[in-house]
Amino acid sequence: MLHLFSDEVRRDPFPLYDQIRSASPVLHVPEIDTWMIFDYAGVKQALADHDAFSNNLAVASRGNPDWLIFYDPPRHTRLRNIIARAFTPGAIAGLEPRIRALSRELLDAQAGRGEMDLAADYAVPLPMRVISELTGIPPADWQRFKRWADAILKLSYDLTGGDAANEGIAEYAAATAEMAVYLPDLVKQRRQSPQDDLLTRLIAAEVDGQRLTLEELLGFVQLLIVAGQETTANLINGAILSLLENPEHFARLREHKELMPSAIEEALRYRSPIQWMFRATTRDFPLHGQMIPAGKLVLAVIGAANRDPRQFPEANRFDIARDPNPHIAFGHGIHFCLGAPLARLEARIALTDLMARLPNLELASPEPWQPRKALHVFGPNSLPIRFRGKVV
Repeated sequence: MLHLFSDEVRRDPFPLYDQIRSASPVLHVPEIDTWMIFDYAGVKQALADHDAFSNNLAVASRGNPDWLIFYDPPRHTRLRNIIARAFTPGAIAGLEPRIRALSRELLDAQAGRGEMDLAADYAVPLPMRVISELTGIPPADWQRFKRWADAILKLSYDLTGGDAANEGIAEYAAATAEMAVYLPDLVKQRRQSPQDDLLTRLIAAEVDGQRLTLEELLGFVQLLIVAGQETTANLINGAILSLLENPEHFARLREHKELMPSAIEEALRYRSPIQWMFRATTRDFPLHGQMIPAGKLVLAVIGAANRDPRQFPEANRFDIARDPNPHIAFGHGIHFCLGAPLARLEARIALTDLMARLPNLELASPEPWQPRKALHVFGPNSLPIRFRGKVV
């Protein structure tokens, strides 16, 4: 098997992506009977054509969680419309003061230390706490929430099989069982005493007289735990890593803060937080001179697509002023990420605070960072940094 899932490759998969894309942008990996797509046009097509590339992995005889992202129309359309009634731009924008307060609180805890683990001390807990508060999870349960998220992430090892897959499936089942007990109690509380939180809005949201079932609520909260935390954490870590590796762009961003939005988009392209998404072929599908058979698992490799030189000039160069930048880090088509505005908002606040409050920021260890505990995400599990001077 290609060493696509080794820690060494997962730290820097892009040379291998370039090699495979040049030789064969569509690749069959027989050891796991999976097809991988590496070019921008092919990945975008796989993400958009839901008739040929289903989100329901049962089409490929695979299991998948009962989540929105694994539904096809019309069920996907119905649920997304209901959820969108609760997950509104106004609700997201209203979180900005609280996100700023949480960021300040996390950085205040590092005052005087001169060093911290950016991942463990800031980039992971910030979105975890944001999502917890947004959903209405009580502060006393935040660590339980994180434990569930860690367990759900390990489900990705089902792709490769073996002991890691069995362990991941078992931990996911245990977390789901806990949530199946916990969530109905929380829903009951919100029905009796509505709060200004996402869970209350999800319970109340309806389209054409239809509301989310308890099972659909559980599935969406599970998805939110993973997508809402992991994407943003890896975006923050990836942006800082990219800026530290390109100090001229770090200096430029400090001088021209109006470039922050485009810097975030470039971080999303250059180090896409989610490296690939699952699809399953509903029929034989010709692509780049090959025929992907029906009923096969497909990995649409977003991380490779966002480095395709046919779409992005100097694709392997980090450029905070890149324009245009039509990356697909949040997906494409009807499954485009509902939480993209929240991730962008959190990243803008986080990067602004880190730049303003941590003077002379630099990496604190020459050791290679260890990847996060999920095969499809891209970012460090730990990222020691140091800063000279007090946290301002």
